[in-house]
Formats: sequence, structure tokens, C-alpha cells
Amino acid sequence: MINNMNKLYKKSFGIVSLGCPKNTVDSEVLKGGLIKAGFVFNEVPEEAEVLIVNTCGFIGDAKEESIDTIMEAINLKTNGNVKKIIATGCLTERYTTELQKELVEVDRIFGVDSQDEIIRYLSDNRSHLDDIENIRKLITPDYSAYLKIAEGCDNKCSFCSIPIMRGSQISRSFESILSEAEYLQSIGVKEVILTAQDLTRYGTDLFGKRKLFELLDELLKRKYFHWVRIMYSNPDFWNSEIVGLFRKYPELCTYIDLPIQHASDRILQLMNRGKKQSEIWDIIKNLRNNVPNLALRTSVMVGFPTESEKDFDELLDFIGQVRFDRLGVFTYSEEEGTEAESLKDNISQEEKDRRQEMIMELQYDISSEFAQSKIGQDVEILIEGKNENKYFGRSIWDAPEVDCSVEVSAEKELKTGEFYKMKVTGTNEFDLVGTV
Repeated sequence: MINNMNKLYKKSFGIVSLGCPKNTVDSEVLKGGLIKAGFVFNEVPEEAEVLIVNTCGFIGDAKEESIDTIMEAINLKTNGNVKKIIATGCLTERYTTELQKELVEVDRIFGVDSQDEIIRYLSDNRSHLDDIENIRKLITPDYSAYLKIAEGCDNKCSFCSIPIMRGSQISRSFESILSEAEYLQSIGVKEVILTAQDLTRYGTDLFGKRKLFELLDELLKRKYFHWVRIMYSNPDFWNSEIVGLFRKYPELCTYIDLPIQHASDRILQLMNRGKKQSEIWDIIKNLRNNVPNLALRTSVMVGFPTESEKDFDELLDFIGQVRFDRLGVFTYSEEEGTEAESLKDNISQEEKDRRQEMIMELQYDISSEFAQSKIGQDVEILIEGKNENKYFGRSIWDAPEVDCSVEVSAEKELKTGEFYKMKVTGTNEFDLVGTV
């Protein structure tokens, strides 16, 4: 009977991957390993017999989404095709014992970086586990992929639980990263997005100093990809030499994600961030002065413990002066085990939401202005699909999932995953509209 059940579980599997691009890469490695082990991937997770939920545990909303997804999986196990549920990822890494007690319908719970363990659990054939990182199968569109250059984080941001869940930084070697980049090129990837918990500290554990500049130079000189995009660049460790790479390599997207978190020096200090507002300003001015057509993205947090109206006004004024082209804003949620947990969370959720809304109202005008400034320009775009008689895609200033899109008209057929020049003729709020 047990052997028959094992055979049943090999028929199909599905993965629901939540959270950040690092989780996406982990899910893709797991997908490739299971396919190599003889399992069949089902594009519709709800119809698979083995359903894997790769959870996120970064902030309160992400935790809630992860739990809700697991509960949906349990419902499918009770009433649908699902025969086995596996939960993995950041949330399960941190709350393994609690989840095992509360979610008894889940067959097994694993932590982060558990691809080998999951495959061993589901398969009686273990010979396929060698070089698991080289058998990655994308769950993103086949023309765009993330390239994770490091795992974990050595930063000590007082609000962040990522080091608790993911551990200390472990940088990959140049050889490993470039080998995977070559593999991604070989399967047709045209846009690669470098990602890590903090790109800017890459290499400190391997070489004793930061090596993002050298890694980017080595990758870009190989001309593997049409676009190379960098995400999660902590301003505390930004290397100004990277600015020269934008002039040297047209493949490097004129797009930088520089999460500042706040602009009040008092709050930045409480957050254990290294740069003051004036120093962040200097980095931004250098970027804007030396990288033509740059789109600058950031993330900020409101409602951090003791954030006064004065602190919030400083943040609002800074955003208004800098005019980030892309911006995300989060409300603070207390995370167990972090340094900020010791601070009294003295700001109501209602007030946090009000401050978040005020920033988004300001950002609405800024992002609209950025889009309108592009009218009349020729812009390179990546086509991602078609909706009725219009194509849609992304510009060089838009990362997948988190930024804007482009609406495209064309007299000829356009191919998904290909790049075209588009004349910008208008905007739809933040989105560009144009014609090839």
C-alpha cells in the first residue's frame, strides 16, 4: 500500500511561490529537482496531487497570505485532487513547531533551502540529487529570470527578521554565478535580474570586501543578456564605481532599486541604518548626474515605533524633493526576535494607514509626472503578451511584478519575449502608451 501511494505522489506536483524573488529561485530549483526525479509539473497547482507552498514570513501581511494559502491547500486536500501538502520557506523556518501543531493536515513542514530534503522525502530514488542548482526550471516567463548571487543577510536592521529566517550572508562564487548565467542564456533568457537580500554587500564573506562592481563587470562583458537589472541595493554599502558600468554597458538597465526605509536621521538610527539623510542625498545626486534616463526605485516604512509627525514630515518632504520614479511603502509590523520588538509600538494601525496613504498620494503625482516626461520619446520595450488588440510589456524602467507596464499598438505582429522600439504617445496614469 505504501509503495502504491509513493507512485501516486510521483504523478504530478504544483508549487505556489510567495514573497520575494529569492523565494522564486528556490522554487525553480525545487521544480527542476522534482522533474529530474520523475515527477510531472502541473501548471495549475490546485490540480496537482502534491501541492508545495513556499511561504514568506517577512511582514505581517506576508505571514497572513502564507497561512491563507496553506489553508486553501488544506481545503483542496479535503475536497479536491490534492493528496499531499508540503509547506516550506521563511514562515515555516521560523515557526516550525507552532505550525506543526496547528496545521496537522499538512503532511510535512520544511524550512528554507530545503530542496534536497523535499525531493528525498517525496522520492525513493536519491541518485538524482547531485548538482541540484544546475537543474533549475523557470516558473517566470522563459525570457526573464532572477539570478540570486547570495543568500542570507549580515545587516542588523532593527525591524527586519530576515537574518533570523535566512541566516548570515553566504555569497556564491563568481564561477557559480557566471555558470548559471551561461545556463540561463542557453535556455533563452534575455533579461536577468540580479537579486539577494542585499546586493551591495556581495562578496564580503568570501573576499573580505564588497565585490558587486567586479561581479557586474565580469557578467556584463560576456554579453549574455539584452537586459541586466539590479535589485535591492542598500544605500549603506553602495559603491559609486558602479555608476561607470552604466556608461560602459548598454545592457545594464538604467534602473536602480535603492531602499532607503526612511529619511529622518532619528528614525534611521533607530532602524540601525548606516547612512544619514544627507549621505543618501549625495548618492542620489551622483546617480542622477551620471546615469542618463535613470529610473530610481525605493522602499520606505511608516509607523516605526516613536515615529513622530516631525519624523514623518521629514520623510514626506524628502520624497517630494527627490521624486523617486518608483516607490513602495510599507507599514511597520512588529517582528518577534528583532531589536525593534523592544520598542513600544505606539502608533495605531489607523495612523500607519493614514501615513501610507499620504505617501502614495504624493507618489501618484510623481510617477504620473515621470510617465508624462517620456511622451514623444523612443523607448525600448519588452513585449510580454497581448490583450485583445493591444500588446503589453515593460520598459527598461520597469522590473517585473513591482513596477508599471506599457500598452503597445502595432501594425505588425509582435513576439512575446522580444524587444522593440516604441514611440511614446501618451500615458495611462503611470503606464506608458505608444506605438511600434
